[in-house]
Amino acid sequence: MQKKFLKFRKVFTNIACSPLILISNNSELAAKYLPENLEQSINIFENKDISNNFFEDFDNKQAKNFLIAENKENLNQESVLISEIIIEGWENHPEGRKLELAAYDSMSIKPGSIVDNEILNRNLNAIYASGWFSGVKIRSQDGPLGVRLIVNVVPNPILKKVEIKPKNSVISSEYLDSIFNNFYGTTLNLKELQNKIQIIKKRYESEGYSLARISGPDRISESGIITLNVLEGIVSKIELRFPGSDGESIIDGKPRKGKTKDWVIKRELKTQPGTIFNRKILEADISRLYSTSLFDDVKVSLGPDNLNPGQVIIYLDLSEQRTGSLTGGLGYSNSSGIFASLGFQETNALGRAWSTNLNLNFGEYSTTYNFSLIDPWIKGDKHKTSFRTNLFLSRNYPQEFRSESNGKIYAVDDTNTSSSDTFSSIILEKTGGGFSFSRPLNGGDPFKVTKWKVLAGMNFKRVRMIDSSGNRKPHGDMTPTTGNISEIICIGYTPSDGSCPDENTLVSFVANTSRNNLNNPINPTAGNKLTLGSEQFIPLGENSPTFNRMSASYAIFIPTRLVNLTKGCRSGDLSNNDCPQAIGFQLKGGTIIGELPPYEAFCMGGTSSVRGWSSCDLAVSKTFVEGTAEYRFPVWRMISGALFADAGSDLGSQDDVPGKPGKLLKKSGSGFSLGGGIGVKTPIGPLRLDVASKDLSGEWRYTLGVGWKF
Repeated sequence: MQKKFLKFRKVFTNIACSPLILISNNSELAAKYLPENLEQSINIFENKDISNNFFEDFDNKQAKNFLIAENKENLNQESVLISEIIIEGWENHPEGRKLELAAYDSMSIKPGSIVDNEILNRNLNAIYASGWFSGVKIRSQDGPLGVRLIVNVVPNPILKKVEIKPKNSVISSEYLDSIFNNFYGTTLNLKELQNKIQIIKKRYESEGYSLARISGPDRISESGIITLNVLEGIVSKIELRFPGSDGESIIDGKPRKGKTKDWVIKRELKTQPGTIFNRKILEADISRLYSTSLFDDVKVSLGPDNLNPGQVIIYLDLSEQRTGSLTGGLGYSNSSGIFASLGFQETNALGRAWSTNLNLNFGEYSTTYNFSLIDPWIKGDKHKTSFRTNLFLSRNYPQEFRSESNGKIYAVDDTNTSSSDTFSSIILEKTGGGFSFSRPLNGGDPFKVTKWKVLAGMNFKRVRMIDSSGNRKPHGDMTPTTGNISEIICIGYTPSDGSCPDENTLVSFVANTSRNNLNNPINPTAGNKLTLGSEQFIPLGENSPTFNRMSASYAIFIPTRLVNLTKGCRSGDLSNNDCPQAIGFQLKGGTIIGELPPYEAFCMGGTSSVRGWSSCDLAVSKTFVEGTAEYRFPVWRMISGALFADAGSDLGSQDDVPGKPGKLLKKSGSGFSLGGGIGVKTPIGPLRLDVASKDLSGEWRYTLGVGWKF
């Protein structure tokens, strides 16, 4: 070996004065590199060893055992001069010349360079790092002017197609083609392939498939078809756990059971066994679980499935909240006066997420007993249909027959006035119930977010006209002791024979549809909402009316920033959620077609109508239209303010209501209100206090309520 290196030194001495060093038989390379390399002695290009999964089938160690140095002792001690570099293996490739130049460009070794094995190893890695070759071997050979370096390359094939395995992956073949389309028909570059794989990985991550892993290609075939293997992270199963207050979900070796049935929980999960794990979908699943109001806390953890490599188990730790409540209180409302209430509610009856509610209200003007049951999602229904039913018994003083400033209509038993008649208030005793089905128009996908919702159902009720002592009195008169017969009206439905029965039976079919495009259901600042409804009453016996009640409403909110009272509003970010400020507009109206009992007419005035009037004090109408403009803005922390203008009109329809109770009580029929209010933020909407004017008369009315008017 020492003799061989002495020979190399002699060659170096001989060629040091030579005016020409042979590069190869390629004149193009000679012209390109010769002038530069005559003056440089060595130019080392360092690159990291890129041995990776693309070259698992290639033995790099074997390729790096060159003939320049045969033992490690001389690895960094002996150097030789390279007189000529020859690139082989590209001759039969369609882009051979391009690859020859690419290999030469990747090398720091040039004719005239002094090299050792370490430099050769770096150059070998550099050629690999170019990405154009699947195999590289370097050997030395004695030449007439010194050591000739022969680099044998195995070029990658022409790229024809990139496929993904399995074929039913999230990433489509069309998307793959859009990524690689510019590279089809050219030599495969493994470096560029790796860059494109990173783009595909980012696509997976951006769509929420955070467990997806891409590997390959397993091999590079001469056909130019590359197959990428994808493990997308299949969910093998979902385990529900119910840890107690001690954090343990196992009791005596058995899983702790929760109150809620498993199918109630799993129907809220779009993530199912056999589907691909998606972080965004799972986050939406958890949000839906919270929205059921059945759980205080939901924690998610992932674990490998040892029986199914490459698959994952999702563990949900669910902390159930108390779903039963007993409530009671005292209050005041325009319709009931001073009242006391007692209620019992269970929002997870039988562990099926059924909501049952029993309410007892005892008021100055109204007494009500009501039981309701709501199934938010009928089991097994892919349309997410909900069911609601209720039974009720009530006695109330109807607002249609009262006026805040013009008295009220009293109950009388016939059309004959007498000085012995008592001043007894009209009371309507209602007994009945109803049911309804509602569903979002989701096309059978229960997880699809849709703006449209429809409802259909039936209502049944029997209405008796009585006085405060329970005596049946179907007529009404403002002056029962002195009034004339023309002022006496029938409180209920008047059949075609002109009689005035003391009991009515009402049966109706209800149909509603709504489109909700609001950005927030409780405190909207943008979007709109449309609601259309119809209730058709059908005859069921002689004392049963036939009529149709139709109504419609439309609300729109325009985000704005007119005042900057809070820190969030003073920021430069116009989309800041800490500044919920908007101008809202609402327009609603309705009409009744057919003969109706007076107590079924539209009531105008009150907290949900024109706020300058008390409930039903503006009009008792057969047709109405109302409009509201309201500016809402934050004031300080949890306190918000509002400025509003309300207006409404009965369109002259008070005369069309049987008995004309609105006209008898001298209700104006139309009016407007200007006012303002403040609200305190609560989970169910603002607790608000409004003050509104009655036209511009100087009379003001104060109302207290929960939630915005619209």
